[in-house]
Amino acid sequence: MLLLLLCAGCTTTGPDDPEPSAPTQPTQPTMPAGQRWLPKPGLAWQWQLSGRLDPTVDVPVYDIDGFDHPASAVADLHRRGRKVICYLSTGAWEDFRPDADRFPKSVLGRGNGWKGERWLDIRRIDILEPLMAERIDMCRDKGFDAVEPDNMDAYANPTGFPVTAADQLRYNRLIARLARERGLSVGLKNDLDQIPELVDDFDFAVNEQCAEYDECDALTPFVRAGKAVFHVEYELATDEFCPQTLRLRLSSMLKKYELGVWREPCA
Repeated sequence: MLLLLLCAGCTTTGPDDPEPSAPTQPTQPTMPAGQRWLPKPGLAWQWQLSGRLDPTVDVPVYDIDGFDHPASAVADLHRRGRKVICYLSTGAWEDFRPDADRFPKSVLGRGNGWKGERWLDIRRIDILEPLMAERIDMCRDKGFDAVEPDNMDAYANPTGFPVTAADQLRYNRLIARLARERGLSVGLKNDLDQIPELVDDFDFAVNEQCAEYDECDALTPFVRAGKAVFHVEYELATDEFCPQTLRLRLSSMLKKYELGVWREPCA
């Protein structure tokens, strides 16, 4: 495991790439699991990334945007008995974020299908590690309990860069290490094909549409390890997926694509 953690900081460069610089911060010991929040299978949750935050949904877990909400919103959710996950895009650049101009053009790839977003060249750990560390610092400083890093499957998408599965494993483990070093639990977003390699590096999973694409069984390594799988569908009715996902012990609900307040959970 020590070798895997050390390898998470490695970088891949092509023949025309500049030599990577050393990480700006020294590596810190990973926070022991007993000191992090470790969500168990079956926890109900709310995922709200748009609209005015409604803190009154009676669930033990909230997942909200890390940039959009102040520490006071996180503290309010804590007072209501919620654990709070910090949503961040760690695999794509977003032109509307306050640190957007700190990403050099050399790491910006093709659009990922969302307005104002482009894939990042995750091979360039020398550039991205300090930027992502600062973002995760923000989550910690606002009092979040965990991080949901999004766009963590670049290797399976047309990014504009020759990203390999090995590059993706290296980058995903880097993000997991940065979160755990700061006392935060961390979720694997989608990236189903690499779950067998990454289940030990992440504390829970977040998945979209595994039922629609007949992929939910791929998430069971997390459940077998006693780790929550927070799951949403957008296109299916609840009676089309809830029986299966309840059997698999996933934390499932129906949401609209804008991820506002509305939700229809599996009973």
